[in-house]
Amino acid sequence: MLLDLGVEVFAVEPNDAMRAAAERQLAGNQSFHSVAGTAEATRLAVASCDLVTAGQAFHWFDLEAARAEFRRILRPAAPVALFWNRRSLDANSFLVDYEALLQRYGTDYQSVRHDRYDVAVFDRFFTAGWERWVFPNLQELDREGLFGRVFSSSYTPPAGHPGRAPMEAALGALFDREAEDGHVRFVYQTELYLGFF
Repeated sequence: MLLDLGVEVFAVEPNDAMRAAAERQLAGNQSFHSVAGTAEATRLAVASCDLVTAGQAFHWFDLEAARAEFRRILRPAAPVALFWNRRSLDANSFLVDYEALLQRYGTDYQSVRHDRYDVAVFDRFFTAGWERWVFPNLQELDREGLFGRVFSSSYTPPAGHPGRAPMEAALGALFDREAEDGHVRFVYQTELYLGFF
């Protein structure tokens, strides 16, 4: 979406497979630059960025190291935008049972949830102030989309893990029980934190 706005994007991604997928999808776009790096070591030049964005990734950051790196690569007074989807746990019966499924089969589900961050975390991270916006967001998925979404999450058992087959079976049963017109509905609030250092 940033590329659609006509801006130059340096996509910093530590995961080889995810970086390769982006490179395939965006091949030929001269404004897209793929970078093997992390929030703590972007490999970008000093004062080279007008904005740092991170979607659904803040929970991976070493906050002190990431803040230092963002200060290094940002131009003076440039902001950081952190955003993610916060899934409703009880907006419908599918989401209630989905949460129970993640609690049962998730490998490190509790440690990567964004709802463990409070105001104090953002006050410490953004040393020159921040603002928060919330937007409603919905996602409807068919069976294939649901399985793709669930098993692309870092906290679900990977292929070969003893919990993978039981989770797949439970997820299939959940879809069969809760799908309406071949889809299940995720209800989110997209949270955006815009801050400065």
